[in-house]
Amino acid sequence: MNFHQNLPGLVNRAASQLANAVSAAEVLEARHSASLAYDAAKKAARFAKAKGAHDQLIAAAHRAQADALEIESIAKRRLADEYDAAQERGEVAGPREGDHRRSDRERPPTAADIGLSRKEVHEARIIRDAEKADPGVVHRSLDQKLEAGQEPTKAAVREAVLAAAQLGLRGTSRPSNRNPLYRAPTKAGAAWTHLYGACRALSEWGAEGENLALALRGVAERIDDQSSNIAAVRKCVATLNRFLEDL
Repeated sequence: MNFHQNLPGLVNRAASQLANAVSAAEVLEARHSASLAYDAAKKAARFAKAKGAHDQLIAAAHRAQADALEIESIAKRRLADEYDAAQERGEVAGPREGDHRRSDRERPPTAADIGLSRKEVHEARIIRDAEKADPGVVHRSLDQKLEAGQEPTKAAVREAVLAAAQLGLRGTSRPSNRNPLYRAPTKAGAAWTHLYGACRALSEWGAEGENLALALRGVAERIDDQSSNIAAVRKCVATLNRFLEDL
């Protein structure tokens, strides 16, 4: 199996985790999954280049990188909001509450206690502030890299959000390329994105050569009971049919 064929599943898993996350811990897990998907896509792209693979394979890996980075950025924005709200409620330590002047029983948990470094909190706030100053800046910066045939990287996102955050601090804006219709995705919007993304990934996978024929052979090759796996495929079809009926 080609390396890049696992990438849609990794990206979709991260997107699903984020869409269903209701706690800071679950958002952290989604961020971690997105980071893993990004690393896998980055390796896939470099492997494809080294092997002289078709440009479409490299572009697919870069698309997965961009999707993973966008999911990660949304997760970081949510973490920034939830962390700051928790500070206001006194559930985590403020800037001056992490010292030793109070006993461990009196001191609220710090960022480190809940699995975040100060650097991660700072970066999350920068992304949030950048999106407030220039909505859609992360998405646009990634799309610009893809359209130019370049690799979408964390460094590129960092450069874009720092510039946008600085605009926000100065009280200025970037009207030249901002999409005035952009809105941060709701939970429902993220669910729809996850659904069509998963369907698109499966359709593209099935359209590539002999993948479906190979899958049929794979079923025949398995010596263990495949009834539950086949039932899962049928359940997926039934779920999509119900969705299409409602649609």
